[in-house]
Amino acid sequence: MVRPVTLSDVAQEAGVSLATASRALNGSATRTVGPELARRVRAAAERLRYAPDGVAQAMARGRTNAIGLVVPDVSDALFGAITAGVSAAADEAGLSVTLASTRDVPRREASVIDALARQRVRAMVLVGGPTGNVEADVAAMRAIEAYLVGGGSAALIGAAMPGTSGVDIADKRSAAQLAMELHALGYRRFVALAGPDRPGRPAERLAGFVETVTVLGAEVLAVQRMTAPTREAGHAAMAEVIASGVLTGGDAGRPLVFAVTDQAAFGALAALRQAGIPVPDQVALAGFDDSPGAAEVTPTLTTVRLPLVAAGAEAVKLALAGEAGRTVVLDGELVLRESTPPLAG
Repeated sequence: MVRPVTLSDVAQEAGVSLATASRALNGSATRTVGPELARRVRAAAERLRYAPDGVAQAMARGRTNAIGLVVPDVSDALFGAITAGVSAAADEAGLSVTLASTRDVPRREASVIDALARQRVRAMVLVGGPTGNVEADVAAMRAIEAYLVGGGSAALIGAAMPGTSGVDIADKRSAAQLAMELHALGYRRFVALAGPDRPGRPAERLAGFVETVTVLGAEVLAVQRMTAPTREAGHAAMAEVIASGVLTGGDAGRPLVFAVTDQAAFGALAALRQAGIPVPDQVALAGFDDSPGAAEVTPTLTTVRLPLVAAGAEAVKLALAGEAGRTVVLDGELVLRESTPPLAG
């Protein structure tokens, strides 16, 4: 059996020490090799068809050739789009992706970050913002800080933290643009299905939408809070709005319901149908996210498409650059569909 080529063979072929050969091929966290010696070692490795040991490279450099990606839920299609962007950018950089999920359990985030740090990932991309659980959020923040102090770099999507860079979706601005477009289509009476009364992306969307229609002189009939921006909560919130009677108004104009997520809009659509209220003939409806299904429901749903693939790719670039304090802001794209037809002047 042919003996595999070792690093010692490469060092002997190049006429250098084993340590020099290791630094030339595997890199080093503390020392570098001159360009001429590095060229000799690489040429010797190529002649001998030497395949570097990935583990040895990681130990020498202090980091692996992997990007650690932390998402709340791997089954969520929106996070899947971010993962696609991260994977594409990692491929371009010659890196792999180690995917980890918190499973939407706040206390898991710190342990997931610690696990990736122990694996010596080259950089981390973390998706999502504060969970509202102060103890868990502080633990996650300390885990990221420890990783950064140890020489790592990180980029956050949808959140901010000292020592990191980030990618942010302009939720408030995008929701404002949606409001302006719907006003231009002739809508003057609005209902908002809002998330819980706490900071976060749903709150930004609500603020952008309500503030804009108010400035435009339109009427906000109701802001109905949901326990969470889900399909079930959207159904329940819409049922309460229907029961309140605010949607009736005779000649006052067709009302439009804006839900801060498409999932909530899907629930609202079901509630309206159950109440015998046709969409969009009697009530118009818009969401936010362009979730899978938005183009398949009847009527198809007007929404805002988020640049999630681009966000994932940008986050990888920021994480690898190792810069702190830089934020890339991406706008959503308006998608007008059947649920919000233009109103006759």
